[in-house]
Amino acid sequence: MYEQLKSVWDEYTSAGQIFEVNTVDIDGVPTRNFVHAPPSLREFWLGAAQHGEREYLIFQDERYTYSQAQQYCASLANWLHQQGVVPGDRVAIAMRNYPEWMLAYWAITSMGAVVVGMNAWWIPQEMHYALTDSKPKVLICDRERLARFAEIQSDFPDMCVLAVRLDEELPEGVHAWEDAMKADPEMPDVSIDPDDDACIFYTSGTTGKPKGAQLTHRGCIANVMNLAFINTIQPVAIARHKGEEPPVQDPTKQLCALVATPLFHVTANNCVAQVSTMIGAKLVHMYKWDAAEALRIIEEEKVSTFSAVPMMSREMLLHPDFKTRDTSTLQAIGGGGAALQPDLVAKLEEGTQNARASTGYGMTETCGIIAAVAGDFFVDRPASVGRAMPTFEAKCVDNQGNTVPVGERGELLVRGAPVIKGYLNRPQDIVDGWLETGDIAYMDEDHFIYLVDRKKDMVLRGGENVYCAEVENAIFAHEAVAESIVFAVPDDRLGEEVGTAIYLKEGVTVDAETIRTHCREQLAPYKVPRYIWFVTEPLPRNANGKFVKRAVSETLDVADAG
Repeated sequence: MYEQLKSVWDEYTSAGQIFEVNTVDIDGVPTRNFVHAPPSLREFWLGAAQHGEREYLIFQDERYTYSQAQQYCASLANWLHQQGVVPGDRVAIAMRNYPEWMLAYWAITSMGAVVVGMNAWWIPQEMHYALTDSKPKVLICDRERLARFAEIQSDFPDMCVLAVRLDEELPEGVHAWEDAMKADPEMPDVSIDPDDDACIFYTSGTTGKPKGAQLTHRGCIANVMNLAFINTIQPVAIARHKGEEPPVQDPTKQLCALVATPLFHVTANNCVAQVSTMIGAKLVHMYKWDAAEALRIIEEEKVSTFSAVPMMSREMLLHPDFKTRDTSTLQAIGGGGAALQPDLVAKLEEGTQNARASTGYGMTETCGIIAAVAGDFFVDRPASVGRAMPTFEAKCVDNQGNTVPVGERGELLVRGAPVIKGYLNRPQDIVDGWLETGDIAYMDEDHFIYLVDRKKDMVLRGGENVYCAEVENAIFAHEAVAESIVFAVPDDRLGEEVGTAIYLKEGVTVDAETIRTHCREQLAPYKVPRYIWFVTEPLPRNANGKFVKRAVSETLDVADAG
């Protein structure tokens, strides 16, 4: 079946086909690109008007059609224009997965402005850093984020604030979402270059501070088309392998996706919401993750796609309601943001009636996926994340930058249209278009990628990147700490949890909860160490004076952690 996959792959990306790929020059870098891609997210969103009265956004008892969403987006864009927002300006979004998140996203990108996706977990100090770094002209936020912003608002006296879903009286100087919706639904007429910034998503930095990744219009649309491509060709390849006719989706039947992960990440925003928008599917938003609630929604809304971090899929399978809820409408289940364990592939295939297991591997820095695999290919090679998508070149290199042979391990590098422009306010470190993923991988003879290790010092906790340096910096700020290392601890539910080994200053004693309380004052909750060990000897170092983390972490027992 791999021969059929290669054949179909080459056929669908050839000249004249909808997924035709060419190479364009972007700032001197040869870049693989879809020939027939819309030039910007503006055209992409305005094109979604064709879906008319189909339902689009669902949240609890609220339901919005595509036509209504188009009108609300145009009103918001007009209102932002009235506040002085012009193409290239930035507008920050800080809220839960309310329908207003997507409405704001489409309004901002369609008027040529740039979305700044604020992590809803951030505490005020983290919000302060991102707002200072990105300098948005407007902040759109919900009640919880508005309360956090109020603690730092005096440092941003000129920032326009638009609040959604306030239960109490509107604070002075804050505009209400309802007032913005009174603006005429007239989308400003602007020109957008494919390589203009569309969005800035923050990804934790190895030096301790988050980095604002600059996602372009070209990159976001290439990601959508990559996903459409792989979802199209894999069933065709399997059908040809079996000598059958390829499956045909009934155009009158609306698909439905459950949005279970945060929209400030590329998984939910770029890979779930944008792909669903392209095909006229409806998006069901959750207030927060709950397996029982997810199963209820799947049954009642007839959800066809569930793509989230693996622990969510596992929790649904293990929930008592799974056997009593109707999940027969599910066609695809899986996700990204963390490795999908091989055992879960079989459990998903066996536990659902019609759904096929799938996974995607990607990064904020690639506007979404790098590789993806589903169905029979995933069942056959459950340890793989699939082939790199058509708009990527991919290679594994050794420490000298030399490409390693098939089957040998090296750091995975990728180049193509979805790779970000760079990091906001930071030196350019993407050399000749090649992005260093920080993942150690190898490729087989069919170009399938296998991830085997992580080069970056990072914990991947339930789809959230936690860079160890940031947590270490917070721990070192405690006056009792002499030495500290932070590392990943395997976890059945979240994939990895944050662990730390601490050597205290002589004559000082503190307990684990004191350290956690200290960390909570500086870090979002998901970054606070779950496992804390206090060691009685200085931490081991190598010849260069660096801590040898593995020598410590491999000797520690979770049962002994505080």
